[in-house]
Amino acid sequence: MAAGVVISLATGCIWVEDTADLSKFITDIQAKPKGKIKPLPTFEPYHSFVYQGASLRDPFVPLVRVVSTLSNFELEDGDGLQPDQDRSRSYLEQFSVDQLSMVGTIGKAENDFFWALVLDDNSEIHRVKIGDYLGLDFGRVIAVSDQQLDVMEIISNGRGGWMQRPRTIELAEQK
Repeated sequence: MAAGVVISLATGCIWVEDTADLSKFITDIQAKPKGKIKPLPTFEPYHSFVYQGASLRDPFVPLVRVVSTLSNFELEDGDGLQPDQDRSRSYLEQFSVDQLSMVGTIGKAENDFFWALVLDDNSEIHRVKIGDYLGLDFGRVIAVSDQQLDVMEIISNGRGGWMQRPRTIELAEQK
């Protein structure tokens, strides 16, 4: 019985088939004329680019032009001028004047009353009018026009007294 199983398995594994059609197909393919293969394209060598403008001004940071007019500079030498230390400080007094920029105005030219629109370092816009405080040096807004914002700061004169320093924040140029 074991011999019968071995014979049936051995004959089952032999596969005899007519492969004449396969041989004819291979012969026909090999008889066809051979095609030409296109040559590989030539590649130009890679030239790296080094950006040279990294040390230039960032074009996405707005320009702030702060003009200090020292010609109208008044030196107060201890004759009573000093900042009001007891008043509550406004939000814009946590920024330096250099960190603030004027981006526009709201108001009417007929009334000569304008609100200046001031952009802080956190990209927030605030309305500022005459009498408001801004900047780190007790700056008080003394004039608002459609082109600039005039601020009078009270700073230490280095001799125990205080002096006034005018500052101007001009309207930022739009590009």
